[in-house]
Amino acid sequence: MEYVTTGPLTADQVLEKAIEVIDARYCTGAKFTSSQATKDYLKHKLGGLEREVFAVMFMDNQHALIEYNEMFFGTIDAASVYPREIIKQALKVNAAAVILAHNHPSGLSEASIADKQVTERIKKALALIDITVLDHIIIAKEPLSFAETGLL
Repeated sequence: MEYVTTGPLTADQVLEKAIEVIDARYCTGAKFTSSQATKDYLKHKLGGLEREVFAVMFMDNQHALIEYNEMFFGTIDAASVYPREIIKQALKVNAAAVILAHNHPSGLSEASIADKQVTERIKKALALIDITVLDHIIIAKEPLSFAETGLL
């Protein structure tokens, strides 16, 4: 979207342009080989949402993005997650790996017991069909990477 202005851009116009740049940079096929790039991308996608959203980044064997999919939607503090649905989508797009992500609208970046349990269930289910869980990232004030903190 192009803006024709006679003066400086408004705050909303600046934000819209920033979203366009981020989306272009991390489009399908972009490689996510750094944890920081992944956190930045997910913060853009999930940050600021008012309810919990569980998303999956489906990746090829070179860690290039095949598809970003917001799969499960919840309330302000929980979302029901179904590993079966993740498996179906992973097979549909021929993914070799996934990065799991969800937001904490409260801003707390702590992994709950439920977060740890669902990660383990998904990891075990995907391992049966040779799909690797690379990370689970919680988007909050400070993003939390399960891989970086030894939770994965």
